[in-house]
Amino acid sequence: MRLPFPTLLALLCASALPGLGSGLPFRTRGKHTHDDDGATGTSDAVVDVDGEKIRIRQSPSASNRNPVVDAFFASGVGSESLSQELKEDIHSRAHQLEDFLTTTRRTLHRYPELMYNEKATSKYVQGVLKELDVPFTTGWAVNTVPDVIPGKGGYGVVADIGTGGPPCVLLRADMDALPIVEKTEGVDDFRSTNEGKMHACGHDGHTTMLLGAASLLKEMEDSINGTVRLMFQPAEEGGAGAKRMREEGVLRQEPKPQLAFGMHVWPTIPSGTIASRAGPILAACERFEILISGVGGHAAMPHLTVDPIVTASSIVMNLQTLVSRTLSPLESGVCSITAFQAGEAFNVIPASVLMRGTIRALSTETLISLKDKVHHVVHSQAAVHGCNVTITYSPDFYPPTVNDPELYEEFSHAVGELVSDDGSVIDIEPTMGAEDFSFVAEGVPSTFFLLGQGSGASPPTNYGLHHPHFA
Repeated sequence: MRLPFPTLLALLCASALPGLGSGLPFRTRGKHTHDDDGATGTSDAVVDVDGEKIRIRQSPSASNRNPVVDAFFASGVGSESLSQELKEDIHSRAHQLEDFLTTTRRTLHRYPELMYNEKATSKYVQGVLKELDVPFTTGWAVNTVPDVIPGKGGYGVVADIGTGGPPCVLLRADMDALPIVEKTEGVDDFRSTNEGKMHACGHDGHTTMLLGAASLLKEMEDSINGTVRLMFQPAEEGGAGAKRMREEGVLRQEPKPQLAFGMHVWPTIPSGTIASRAGPILAACERFEILISGVGGHAAMPHLTVDPIVTASSIVMNLQTLVSRTLSPLESGVCSITAFQAGEAFNVIPASVLMRGTIRALSTETLISLKDKVHHVVHSQAAVHGCNVTITYSPDFYPPTVNDPELYEEFSHAVGELVSDDGSVIDIEPTMGAEDFSFVAEGVPSTFFLLGQGSGASPPTNYGLHHPHFA
């Protein structure tokens, strides 16, 4: 169910808009062959992956037209039967890509790369797009803060399918992994081979889905009324890769996208379901690091020290009241200290303490207000205890991910109903997780969907995001 979703989304949007590599064990452009299948009238584009052929099943017709899509566009999306016929047609075509999609996802899973270092992942994406004869540009998402985040970046890929003119719909997938040691059971054939790195947030699946959409959309390109822009984005996990690509012009490039859509696999809802909502769906997020400097000394003589641990403890306790006593009960916010590093000996008061944490809220205004209050609490408590303190924030805080209410109510909700197994969309509560798709949604009306994956049993697929057993 999940794999054809981006394709259906793009086609439905395009019709409605007028009214509304290196490091991987394969060559980026392998031997290009075609295997004919007379029984089904299809052919296979083949990417050679170090001797293992990955097949991309395609229609052999010289004209990339699809009569079902043609009829759908001609109807003005007014026919329920045509919508169902389109869904069934896309599902059928997606099923033919099952082997390619499985192999692609597992290959990407074996070779996870951290933000701004997605060189091999980018080359893989480029290799598939070349085999599909989809034009693309590279060099997107250059790292502007290499002194803070390692890696030069520039591994983003942007591809356009369709007429090359308006209307334009943007579909986005993120590509980076996390610094987590994989402990998932039952995946020995495609377990991470990059020690200490893991696709624990499903970005390998997101990239695979968008490559699958590229194959399906290319196959029916001559029937598309407008342009579908595919945005393969690096550095979502704290690197603000979407912001870099927006700054570099992904939303200004002609034809300019009029709508944008993103999605994320979601392990807490059943497989085959889709969830979303109008308005904020994911939180704004800021990260901070607090360095408290005092005077260390012998634990038996605390009067000769300025104890940074006592100061840090006071800061932690006072931060716990920020949300409960300074925000309206009708607002949502989080302030969490997640790391506390101080000293190594039982009889030594250290000279410093390092703390890390995060602030989250469902509006940028609330986030900024909480940030100001954190600053006040930290500095006032440090002054009371006679310590010096510095606070360092992330280079880019993430704004909330907000689904455009009009787009969602008039269009996106119906698309989700069409694609989900039970014909409905779960109206989900906002989560305090954050997403840098928010930078895209700030620029164009957008919808972000959550795709259920929680029903798998072997291995279990309901472990939380960023969990070492995530599957």
